[in-house]
Amino acid sequence: MDLYATKRAAKPMDIRAALKDGIAQLRDAHVASHTLAAELLLLHVVGKERAWLYAHPEELLTSAQEDAFRALLARRAAGEPVQHLTGHQEFWGLDFEVNRDVLIPRPETEHVIEVALDRLALREVRASRPQTTDGSGLLIADVGTGSGCIAIALAKELPKATIFATDISESALSVAQRNAARHSVASRLHFRAGNLLDAVNDALPAAPHAQQVAPNSPPQFHLIVSNPPYIGRRESATLQREVRDHEPATALYGGEEGYELYGDLIAQAAKRLVSGGILVLELGYDRLPAVQPLLAEPTWSHVDVTNDLAGIPRVIAAVRD
Repeated sequence: MDLYATKRAAKPMDIRAALKDGIAQLRDAHVASHTLAAELLLLHVVGKERAWLYAHPEELLTSAQEDAFRALLARRAAGEPVQHLTGHQEFWGLDFEVNRDVLIPRPETEHVIEVALDRLALREVRASRPQTTDGSGLLIADVGTGSGCIAIALAKELPKATIFATDISESALSVAQRNAARHSVASRLHFRAGNLLDAVNDALPAAPHAQQVAPNSPPQFHLIVSNPPYIGRRESATLQREVRDHEPATALYGGEEGYELYGDLIAQAAKRLVSGGILVLELGYDRLPAVQPLLAEPTWSHVDVTNDLAGIPRVIAAVRD
């Protein structure tokens, strides 16, 4: 009989005891951030907020809750990410559904949103136009949308922009569509399955703020953003098991070296951005030396790099001349 079954046979387990034992089990399994993981799993089981957890340490779990918590702990100890066990991840202050079909949104990717919004504001300044904050008239593409976190965050910040979100995975697009509906932006997001910008070769759908283009003409964008796959397959053995074994390979690997997709994406963006349009790309660790030369003059200008909180070059942005 295991620890949980023994305790349950003696008496019902309370919140304090469950959390203590959960932390110990994950610590013994060498799980990173074991305290936070145990908290999140217990919160998921009881359906409460974190403040409630510590305000009600003597609240008793039902036998069903104990069993559910025990099962989740075992799966986390075996390497499954917490986000897959709970089905949720926060990004840009929004709650996103995640599963094995999509990359789990990382905090570092929020820099893509920050840089994009800053660059859009600067674009208006350079053009001596009044700054707008609603995205009116803007056409945006999010390439490799995954869970839809970047596209949806931009849709929330720019409520009058028209946004295309592409992904090579139909399963990922299904998750993104559910997330768009969850956050009430589905009417302004247009999902397309395909490789990079090849997925958006059709004319724009009729919409109040859509860019006007010639019939059957591929749309030209004002902003293209992407968090492309940037891990090299040769690096797979160095990844954490949570990443290597549970996140989709198509969202992780950008080729043998990890930077191969950037060349094709930048070449496509050069053709699909309007003059003065903006390209914002997330960078993998140590990818800057391979990517920055691809944004050389005369096609590109105002090339800037933004570091993340760890001081790692995380985002590169450029303007299409």
